Amino acid sequence: MPDQVSTAAGQLVRPIRRAELRKLVPLADSTIYDLEQRGDFPRRFPLTRRCVVWDRAEVEAWLVERKTKPLPDEQLAPGPNVALRRTRPVRRA
Repeated sequence: MPDQVSTAAGQLVRPIRRAELRKLVPLADSTIYDLEQRGDFPRRFPLTRRCVVWDRAEVEAWLVERKTKPLPDEQLAPGPNVALRRTRPVRRA
């Protein structure tokens, strides 16, 4: 596979497969697919019927955007409720 592919508009695209995407974005496949469906992650495109790739420049731009733009509070997972913790006595041998 060539390192870069030229599009009709003359832009260079560096396609990356899933293994390289996982190195760049440490998210589960299901999370990436959910983000794609919502339009919050760059879309993959097919090279063949059985091979899909992502544009590395789009993925890197997405990472920069995530780094500079904080997430709204409703998208963050809530922390544990420490008031519900139970203490256990330590057993002595």
